[in-house]
Amino acid sequence: MQTDTKTSCLKRLNRIEGQVRGLSRMVEEDRYCIDVITQISAVRAALRRVEEEILKDHVGHCVEHAIRSGDAVEQRRKVAELIDVLSRSAR
Repeated sequence: MQTDTKTSCLKRLNRIEGQVRGLSRMVEEDRYCIDVITQISAVRAALRRVEEEILKDHVGHCVEHAIRSGDAVEQRRKVAELIDVLSRSAR
């Protein structure tokens, strides 16, 4: 993973960690269900942004490297990985 992507993702994940702790407090305090669900949606959206950033880095670095290498087996493996991860994240 590229250094700038790693730094950015770690910052985002730390914020998400704080959001999740906030969710636990909301549940402990018996906060209104819709407010809790709204915050859960916000956490999911934040995780999706981290996922997208890491995927973009992967394509721009690892997949690009496989393409430039000329190694057909490695290229097919990277494409198969992408298809697999994209189908899992779509669920």
